[in-house]
Amino acid sequence: MLDGIKKIAILGSTGSIGVQTLEIVRANEDLQVLALAAGGNVERMEAQIREFKPCVAGMWSREAAEELRVRVADLPVRIVSGMEGLLEIAVLQDVEVLVTAIVGMIGIRPTIAAIEAGKDIALANKETLVCAGHIIMPLAKRCGVSILPVDSEHSAIFQSLHGEPANRVEKILLTASGGPFRGRTREELAGVRLEDALKHPNWSMGRKITIDSSTLVNKGLEVMEAKWLFGVGLDRIQVVVHPQSIIHSAVQYEDGAIMAQLGMPDMKLPIQYALYYPDRRPMQGERVDFYKLGQMTFERPDTDVFVGLKLAYDAAKAGGSMPTVYNAANEKAVGLFLARKLSYLEITDCIAECMGRHCVIDNPGVEEILCAEQEACDYIAANYQ
Repeated sequence: MLDGIKKIAILGSTGSIGVQTLEIVRANEDLQVLALAAGGNVERMEAQIREFKPCVAGMWSREAAEELRVRVADLPVRIVSGMEGLLEIAVLQDVEVLVTAIVGMIGIRPTIAAIEAGKDIALANKETLVCAGHIIMPLAKRCGVSILPVDSEHSAIFQSLHGEPANRVEKILLTASGGPFRGRTREELAGVRLEDALKHPNWSMGRKITIDSSTLVNKGLEVMEAKWLFGVGLDRIQVVVHPQSIIHSAVQYEDGAIMAQLGMPDMKLPIQYALYYPDRRPMQGERVDFYKLGQMTFERPDTDVFVGLKLAYDAAKAGGSMPTVYNAANEKAVGLFLARKLSYLEITDCIAECMGRHCVIDNPGVEEILCAEQEACDYIAANYQ
């Protein structure tokens, strides 16, 4: 840390993870925000700039950037836009940790640029490893950069691995709440409304990830991330439904011992752990009370009903560009569901159809990844809107 202050930049600062990251900054005087970037929420970005005083701020669209520039004309902040703006923020001098909380494939190129510039990555952008893990992980190793997971599950695994030899891992136990529709049949899911799918039982998250959690697609994406983050085969990643969301994930070692990380469902804990790793800092918030909790339960995921999880394993086994198609088809389908243009069960129908049509490209480069994304999006746009 330079002069005792850790300097960070946040991609996706107006979203759920970004806002909670800034709550941590607000509570810790030794964190400083040098740059922020967001999609289109100009009003929230203006408020963040006025409070945290970054030297650079970016908006995805040129129009939003221009509106923001007018709003903060009285402040010494440079406004950038588009992919060029994200790349500029990613390599900004003095930034030590880049928090990648931006949603979508647009997070891949800035993450690569930041790694090449020697920045540690606090990773909350799933697409980075799902679609480009074969590029990201070797690059981070070559550049001596840490990939610090922000997802609660991957942070729990990361913490459970701490101080233990990686080659002694027998199995990763990736927990899932089961979402709001746990225990339902496919017939019962046919009539699911948008309002129902947005009611997660334990976590407060953005709209897309809340839908992904209800379909278990989010857990499928996390399986693919875990494969790359922790260097384990798919056959050693077991999804366990744990409705109370107290055990955030665990690692089973070859002697049978299981190390787990437990805590209340609160994303600020994994975010703070990533920002300060390997240190732990005090944090206000509710604590687990085992007397009140009483019991914890565990179930096998129903992949006949929640086919999104099965499709994720299929995509990961196919490898190459197939995980990109899985992710892109889901992203497009969820967008249509949120716009009430698609039924709930059609989300996974879209994923299955796009995967069935795709010819896998082995070891794809960034441009091939983006082409695979476009292929899936074009198919859904032509057949489902």
